[in-house]
Amino acid sequence: QVQLVESGGGLVQAGGSLRLSCAASGLIFSNYGIGWFRQAPGKEREFAAAIAWSRGRTYYADSVKGRFTISRDNDRNTASLQMTNLTPEDTAVYYCAADFRLPDYKLAQKEWYHYWGQGTQVTVSS
Repeated sequence: QVQLVESGGGLVQAGGSLRLSCAASGLIFSNYGIGWFRQAPGKEREFAAAIAWSRGRTYYADSVKGRFTISRDNDRNTASLQMTNLTPEDTAVYYCAADFRLPDYKLAQKEWYHYWGQGTQVTVSS
């Protein structure tokens, strides 16, 4: 049974940083594309960042490019999202998602991910 558990969310002031983690179990982690998505109140869930299963290429939404960094540790079955220079517009529930050998061109599309974590709240105060 595949399980994804996010951690690291919290309350931070604008300009601050947070590091989210996604711990995976029940899968061969290196075979899975990993995405981070976020959902603000009253809005649809949107893509933030992703890392491919093969070669580890990374992808970012324009809104987070240059501020967020996604990484993965296949030995520890974890993925991380380092977030810097946070703004109130980054306030959302952040979700980790995974899917088996997801092609790079599908990584930014939430519809292709079968496995999701429960989410972790990130609140950025002004």
